[in-house]
Amino acid sequence: MAVAARKGRTTASPHTSITTTAWPSSLDSWFSWIPLPKWALITVAVAGAILLLLFLICIIKCCCTKKRPKKKERIGLCAVSNSTTTNLVQPEMEDLEQEVEQKRRGKLQYSLEYNFRIQELKVGVKRAVELKAMDSGGTSDPYVIVYLTSDMKKRYETKVYRKTLNPIFNESFTFQVPLSEVSESTLVMQIYDFNRFTKHDIIGEVRLPLASVNLQHVIEQWSDLAVASKVEEEHLGEICFSLRYVPSTGKLTVLILEARQLKRMDSNGLSDPFVKVHLILNRKKWKKKRTSVKKNTLSPYFNEVFVFEVPFSQIQNVDVVISVWDHDKVTKNELIGKLFLGCRATGNQLRHWSDMLSNPRRPLAQWHILQPPEVVDKALGLKSHLKLPLHSR
Repeated sequence: MAVAARKGRTTASPHTSITTTAWPSSLDSWFSWIPLPKWALITVAVAGAILLLLFLICIIKCCCTKKRPKKKERIGLCAVSNSTTTNLVQPEMEDLEQEVEQKRRGKLQYSLEYNFRIQELKVGVKRAVELKAMDSGGTSDPYVIVYLTSDMKKRYETKVYRKTLNPIFNESFTFQVPLSEVSESTLVMQIYDFNRFTKHDIIGEVRLPLASVNLQHVIEQWSDLAVASKVEEEHLGEICFSLRYVPSTGKLTVLILEARQLKRMDSNGLSDPFVKVHLILNRKKWKKKRTSVKKNTLSPYFNEVFVFEVPFSQIQNVDVVISVWDHDKVTKNELIGKLFLGCRATGNQLRHWSDMLSNPRRPLAQWHILQPPEVVDKALGLKSHLKLPLHSR
């Protein structure tokens, strides 16, 4: 009894800690570690659940409502039958280019006078204004080519005017036109931009059918330049050569460099070109040399040089004739085209010759367009059947 009483007193002692084997619930334990009231924790949990739910709904909606393009919704110009609609969507490039080219080409002033008694047409090229700038500096180097469609072999050229869009030409040219051919002829005046080393660019042209003009009176008028017509005369080709003259020694050096786009003379669509260089003194045949033959090509490269003795006292009386030929072993060699330079020349040929004389000892190279032989021979006062004596190279 005493022992039991002592155990009872020991158990009931207020200083003895009481332990238990029962653990609290996991949720209560988790809440006990967070220093927030339970209502705050519940609110945060509910808000997070709502946000997660909204995020899942958005993902499901995007995946389920994404549409693939239907074939009938793919619009192409080929499917549009209405031409007006097509033009609104994509205008024709040719129309746009033509519209741009028609603008800002300039105007040309000219005069016409026909003499019925001698059946002669006099064309005066007066001036041009507001020409289209063709050079990078915002200017052009204009000159005018004048011819009649009834005789396109006879062409005239004005002088070249440097770095201007408003040149004053004041040059006149005469054509022999029988009265019976007047109504069938068209006067063509083309303005070009001069380039020394590349092909000359055409700025624009004026085409005037003579049947639409009253030639009973002298006519002087302005016309807008139009886009150059694609109907051109037969293209004979171009040739590039260099000229150099040394007055102290009297040596004239002609360097034949190359030619391009020559006329096809052979049945295979090519040619066998070579070049002849003639010197004419006081309208009489004098000296002549020639290059080697280049086989089967329309763009031959020569790079052959010829030196002529021309005293300074005679340089003003000399004409240099450059002619391109097609070589043929069986038949006679055929003449493709030619041109001449000298103080009696005109246009680009006169410009090249003048530049040579103004820059002694300096070689000057330039491209030239080949002309019909009859035109050159007539300007030189030579007959086409005359043969110049051959000298050794």
